[in-house]
Order: sequence, then C-alpha cells, then structure tokens
Amino acid sequence: MNAVTFERWMRRFLLIIVECLCAGTVIELYLEKHYKETNQLIPFVLCVLGFVSVLAVQIRPNRKMIWVLRIVMVAVVLGSLLGGFLHLSANIDFQVEMRPNQSAVDSFFAALMGTAPLLAPGMLGLAGVLALAATYYHPAMGKRPAETLPQTVS
Repeated sequence: MNAVTFERWMRRFLLIIVECLCAGTVIELYLEKHYKETNQLIPFVLCVLGFVSVLAVQIRPNRKMIWVLRIVMVAVVLGSLLGGFLHLSANIDFQVEMRPNQSAVDSFFAALMGTAPLLAPGMLGLAGVLALAATYYHPAMGKRPAETLPQTVS
C-alpha cells in the first residue's frame, strides 16, 4: 500500500468514526432524556450538523465542503467545552445546595464526580478533533507543503 492510498484510507476511516460518534451521541442523549431544557438541545444540533457536514465531504470532497466541515467542527469543539463547563457548574451548584457548609475545594472535587458526567461532552470534542485531522492537507484543498527540503551544507 503506497502513501497516497493509506492517506485516503485513513481519511475515510476517521470520517466514519466521526459519523459514528455523532450518531451514537444523539442516541445516548435521547436515552438519557437530555432534552428537558433548551440548552440541552445544543449537542443534538451540533451532532446533526457534524454528521451532515461529514457526509457532504464524503460525497463531494471539494474545497468549499471541507471548509464547511472545519467550521462546523470548530463549533462542535466549542460546544463540547461549553457542555463540560455546564456539567461542572450544575454539579457544583448541586454540591453547594446539598452541603452548604462544605469548603469550595471540597465542593469542586465532589462536583468532579457528580451526576452530570464531565467527560460526556468530550465525545463531541473528540469527534471535532478527528474530523479536523481528517481534513489536514486534504488533496482537495490544493498544494501540499514541501515534503523534503534540499539539505545545504555550509
């Protein structure tokens, strides 16, 4: 297998993983009834946008579609960070309400193990980073950097 074939295979593999992460996250969010408040719908929207943009790049891998995918995936990563913050905030609020006399440090560490899972939003972040990696030096984007530069001896 030559380098070009391997690169094409790896891009396809990464994009399929991203599609699976987006679809799996939607299923998990639905099963967890993660739709009771308006801000809980954000990951659904991000997953659908992510899935559609990856599918578009797989069907028509051109410069425009890759830029759309990159923009969507940056939004997905930012949404993941926001989700982690919201989960941590909810856990801290719960700890303060349940144990008002607890120190801030103890409340923080208890919040890390709270009911709102902190790593769950990380699934979207992982999907975003993998999709961005799959578009790194994509052939549809144009020129590649020089693979090897000539060595000069002084």
